[in-house]
Amino acid sequence: MAFLWIVSCFAFISAAYGCGTPAIRPQPNGNGNRIINGREAVPHSWPWQVSLQQSNGFHFCGGSLINENWVVTAAHCNVKTYHRVIAGEHDKSRGSEEKVQILKPSKVFTHPEWNSRTINNDITLIKLASPAVLGTTVSPVCLAESSDVFAPGMRCVTSGWGLARHNAPRTPNKLQQAAIPLMSKEQCKRSWGSNRISDVMICAGAAGASSCMGDSGGPLVCQKDNVWTQVGIVSWGNSRCSTTTPGVYARVTKLRGWVDQILAAN
Repeated sequence: MAFLWIVSCFAFISAAYGCGTPAIRPQPNGNGNRIINGREAVPHSWPWQVSLQQSNGFHFCGGSLINENWVVTAAHCNVKTYHRVIAGEHDKSRGSEEKVQILKPSKVFTHPEWNSRTINNDITLIKLASPAVLGTTVSPVCLAESSDVFAPGMRCVTSGWGLARHNAPRTPNKLQQAAIPLMSKEQCKRSWGSNRISDVMICAGAAGASSCMGDSGGPLVCQKDNVWTQVGIVSWGNSRCSTTTPGVYARVTKLRGWVDQILAAN
């Protein structure tokens, strides 16, 4: 019954707030393709994107709002309840000029089978101490269902405030995005070796753009039935953020069952 309840809960959220349907239209395929070799996102066009920050405002990871009470990110981000979740942000340098929401985690749930050696099950859920106020600049992403299939070659988008080059002295102030193709498991294994790519991972990129340090925990989203659906969580990749090597993301379809269990129980 809990599973049925949580599915109906997600359906309600989708209907009421339009998960995966930004009020401000994104331009995923505009001029240029920097996170590394992507481009600045249209401000607030990825309204589920959050910045995970230390108390001094230092951005260390990204994440995605999946409803007003919950954020999904990567386990390797090592989120603590004393960290801050910033929603509605585009330009980190503008401070109070942007109507950001500074949210506090009340609980942090990391996948029980998270393995820092293999980087399997790289997912953490953050329950917020108070709900985010949904509106034009803050709204949830749709999460891929366990049964969803996203074909290799499909053009998807990753976003974040990660480094624009691997040796940059600091992360960019403005949210970046990159349109990148999904890869098959076999293609990815040719780049990383068959023993490193598991069923709970999905690969994308190797086509001139890449996620980099600071993007971790952020979303990889694809359009499904005209809504943006999160299929991956930025997990790991080349240490120099090579744009010819695929980035590796936690595969949401394989982790959705655990997400539903945690939300139903909490």
